[in-house]
Amino acid sequence: MERGYGPPPFWAFAWAGGQALARYITDHPELVRGKRVLDFAAGSGLVGIAAARAGASRVEANDLDCFAGAAIALNAHENAVNVQTRLGDLVGSDEPWDVILAGDVAYQQDMATPVSHWLEARAKIGTLVLIGDPGRAYLPREKLRSLASYNVPVSLMLEDATMKRTDVWSFI
Repeated sequence: MERGYGPPPFWAFAWAGGQALARYITDHPELVRGKRVLDFAAGSGLVGIAAARAGASRVEANDLDCFAGAAIALNAHENAVNVQTRLGDLVGSDEPWDVILAGDVAYQQDMATPVSHWLEARAKIGTLVLIGDPGRAYLPREKLRSLASYNVPVSLMLEDATMKRTDVWSFI
């Protein structure tokens, strides 16, 4: 009998929103330099690593999956940056981050609605909230403005094309 491993977990891919956010932070390091940053729904930590490389004073990369946490730690080590791993659901948290970076958080309505409400509330109290999104159905565009657009390569295992036009958004 052949042993099957199943498909790779969702966090194991560089999703379009995360790629766009990492690029945006790389292009605009002043947004995170010297600041406390949360990479929310971090997957393997791509965006948090970009923030650490851009000079953030503290980066926390958050995900629900403990294997994602292990990947974040390994990827941070390989990139010679300090990124703290935070496991668990942080939606609703009022911790004092200066910047919250959230990539691809609007692909399921049951997740997108509470996450969007929390991110909007954080933006209203002065936290810089940046969302990377390639046009998902549940992104509350009416509350956002696009700061930049990028064409990013994506996997056909996740998307319907090999390139996705992806925006970096902030709350109005």
